[in-house]
Amino acid sequence: MSNIDPAVVAAFGREWSKFDHAGLDSPDLEVLFQAYFSIFPWHKLPPNAQGFDLGCGTGRWAHFVAQRVAHLHCIDASSTALDVARQNLWAHMNCTFHCASVETIPLADNSADFGYSLGVLHHVPDTQQGIRECVRKLKLGAPFLIYLYYAFDNRPAWFRTLWRFSDLIRQFISRLPFAIRSPFCDCIAVIIYWPLARFCKLLEGLGVDVDVFPLSSYRNRGFYSMRTDALDRFGTMVEKRFTRKQISHMMETAGLEEIVFSKSPYWCAIGYRMRESG
Repeated sequence: MSNIDPAVVAAFGREWSKFDHAGLDSPDLEVLFQAYFSIFPWHKLPPNAQGFDLGCGTGRWAHFVAQRVAHLHCIDASSTALDVARQNLWAHMNCTFHCASVETIPLADNSADFGYSLGVLHHVPDTQQGIRECVRKLKLGAPFLIYLYYAFDNRPAWFRTLWRFSDLIRQFISRLPFAIRSPFCDCIAVIIYWPLARFCKLLEGLGVDVDVFPLSSYRNRGFYSMRTDALDRFGTMVEKRFTRKQISHMMETAGLEEIVFSKSPYWCAIGYRMRESG
């Protein structure tokens, strides 16, 4: 069985064509990159490190990573998204582009010095198998960074209830034609994301701890990011969420060890391919 959903791939191709992140040096992307990679062991990589970005999309993370390594393989199942990435990363001569799914990563096993997949593997039918395929490409001891949607296991009950309601909305919107789905999600960004984010920013200025508030993480981010994430969140048919315990278990099962999670409330984690064959 193929570990890919063609409708999801097509949807992301359209999404990244609309939100192409042409300005890759935007402050929003820099802040997010630093947050995701805060636990990444740059100092442990060899001088001529070669690795992969699984699900590179527009190349928004590859833009920052390529500046720090010898070679980066940018992999995405959507040829449309990959065309956007090529255009955005034209100045990075150390990037190679591959149109491939997670089950057909065109790299030799045990060949990569590092790998990462951010916000991707919760959109495939078998997340566990997807992680396993990524780990197979790593050299022994090489790091793998992953970000998966969290299951709100560190949030109060009312927060989880609010998410269940929003997920019903997602299940409806994600099945609409893109021409309707996209402006629908823009409206969500205008009516919900922006007001709540700015309200949180106001409360924070008054000394209130807003981390528990929905969408508080957007309080210092631009409207472009809100529109992008609204479409990403409500416009995707396949969305899986995992607890920290589940993510740790999947990483260990895939052959990773020394697993560390970031301090962010969202589950971003890094692990190293076991030196003992597993």
